Amino acid sequence: MLINPYLYFKGNTEEAFNFYSSVFGTEIVMIMRFKDTPEAGNVSAADQDKIMHIALPIGKNNVLMGNDMVGADADKLTIGTNFHISFSAESKEQADNIFAWLSSGGTITVPLETSFWGAYFGMCTDKYNIQWMVSYDERYQ
Repeated sequence: MLINPYLYFKGNTEEAFNFYSSVFGTEIVMIMRFKDTPEAGNVSAADQDKIMHIALPIGKNNVLMGNDMVGADADKLTIGTNFHISFSAESKEQADNIFAWLSSGGTITVPLETSFWGAYFGMCTDKYNIQWMVSYDERYQ
């Protein structure tokens, strides 16, 4: 099992991750832009080149991840609470259980289901107002 931070930015994700890359001496291993997703048609032309997902390994098993908030979501972003804790499960069953426990008494923001990138993925806010991402990806087991 892994737990990693997932950070949100108001349009400067790539700049921030280039900075973190230089600080930690590691290379960004993934960048996906909004224009490269099935949701590209729902994103304004001004936001097409913004970051939908980025990943930077730090240390042996840690990955710092993030994205740019776009549209109305960007207006709701509050610096200081602009993160999720990302939990990577070891099985689909474990993902289901953890997600059910975390979302109990909280709010499901993205139901746990197979995503367009292939991972079993969901998002929720627990009863303590902590934001979580839960995923299982058999490709990485």
